[in-house]
Amino acid sequence: MIFPLSGLFIGALFGAWRAKTKGGTRKDMLQWGAAFAIFFALIGLFVLIFVQRSLV
Repeated sequence: MIFPLSGLFIGALFGAWRAKTKGGTRKDMLQWGAAFAIFFALIGLFVLIFVQRSLV
């Protein structure tokens, strides 16, 4: 359960940081943060599924 949540948090921070370094506004930071949060949460979900399936 921790992998998707940590991916969500790290993705949001990474996306907002990336938009800020490119000179984006607050709306850009929110959009990039949301996009990266979804992407990293999906990666975390697949990691969680892989870990759960490999332990059985």
